[in-house]
Amino acid sequence: MSAHEGHVPGTAGYAEAADSLVDSYESITFEDVYRPVLDLLPTNGLALDIGAGTGRDAAALAARGFRVHAAEPTAEMRAHARRLHPDLGIVWTDDALPDLAQPRAEGLRFDLILMTAVWMHLDAAERERALPNIVHLLAPGGRLFMTVRKGPVPPGRCMFPIPIEPLIAAARTSGLRLLRSCDFPDVLGRHDVSWTLLAFERENRV
Repeated sequence: MSAHEGHVPGTAGYAEAADSLVDSYESITFEDVYRPVLDLLPTNGLALDIGAGTGRDAAALAARGFRVHAAEPTAEMRAHARRLHPDLGIVWTDDALPDLAQPRAEGLRFDLILMTAVWMHLDAAERERALPNIVHLLAPGGRLFMTVRKGPVPPGRCMFPIPIEPLIAAARTSGLRLLRSCDFPDVLGRHDVSWTLLAFERENRV
């Protein structure tokens, strides 16, 4: 099923900027972003990269031995991802939050779900819909890593402020246990932007 790029509000501005974003996205590594939680990374299994962008993180997970599904609703970004990271066995899909229709329709359960700079693109209603869908896609004991952006919204983009404590509380209510939370400066060196990195684990509820 298609997420119908152009009809996903949170992707505003990315199609036009895709070519110019590639170098900056690829100039940093998965390890640069997720170093504070690498000890919590599952050793292997099935992984879902939501909002995969240029495929940097999906490729890093594939290189670590994960079987990776990468969901990216912007066609221009998917084209760059396929070009930059071929032959890794990554399944590229046109899909997006809050519904993530394709992996849900396939009945997939993931050992790891990654969301890098995605959550702030969803408004409050979309976040409320998205969280149960994410939890549903996690295998019991599966882990969710996410980064949340803090700072001014760039022109032409669709972003919303994300209070961290309510997010953690909503995740807990949905069956996610917080493993770690840490703040870090912007890895691209933007002085007015910072991030919170959260790692959750799905509880084994009967």
